[in-house]
Amino acid sequence: MGIFIKNDDQIAIMRKAGQICRDVHDLLATHVKVGATTAELDKIATDYIRSQGATPSFLGYRGFPAAICASVNEQVIHGVPGMRKLRNGDIVSIDVGVCWKRFHADAARSHPVGTITDKHKKLLEVTERCFFEAMKHARNGKHLHDMGAAIEDYVRGNGFSIVTDWCGHGIGRQVHEDPSIPHTAQKTRGPRLTKGMTLAVEPMINVGTHELEIKEDTWTVVTRDGKFSAHYENTVLITDGEPEILTL
Repeated sequence: MGIFIKNDDQIAIMRKAGQICRDVHDLLATHVKVGATTAELDKIATDYIRSQGATPSFLGYRGFPAAICASVNEQVIHGVPGMRKLRNGDIVSIDVGVCWKRFHADAARSHPVGTITDKHKKLLEVTERCFFEAMKHARNGKHLHDMGAAIEDYVRGNGFSIVTDWCGHGIGRQVHEDPSIPHTAQKTRGPRLTKGMTLAVEPMINVGTHELEIKEDTWTVVTRDGKFSAHYENTVLITDGEPEILTL
């Protein structure tokens, strides 16, 4: 398919999609609390996205039944919202996609529920921080490998593991476009980053093993050892200088 380089008009549309996606996350953060269900969070997100004249990117995508992915504790990604109530000490990772005028934005945040352990606080901090380590290399002329290597160095230096079975992706007219974006160092440098690329960079970091399983619902991905995972993602535009993070 090749990497789709966006023009100024397309980038303007994606900025709007990114703004809505960011605002959904800001809204959901105020509702993540002990006793809330992931289905309630999904309804809040759905209603807000539609109120902005946009549509949820994930709803119906390859058959996914909700607007958000809500992954709790050992659930890494693609958790299906339901009647599960959040409990004190949980971590919930929420992934949101927004489509505005046929272009998409995608972002994920992991939230503490009530009081969490120091280990899990560090997990959240490292997961978010490693994204910004990657952004130091999200420059015109650099390569995908440079971002992945930066993530790997930071995460492993802090004693956590990186999910390798799933990766980031290009984004634009489709939720998932070329290129695939690994979050570890690679044997080859990968595609050269070019002005006008839009990328969803989304490290998924685990307390224990990087090994995963898919649950019976065929969606929910969990850590094989049952230890906690966290997820942080933004949609990023490559420019002539500093990257522009469209979902912040």
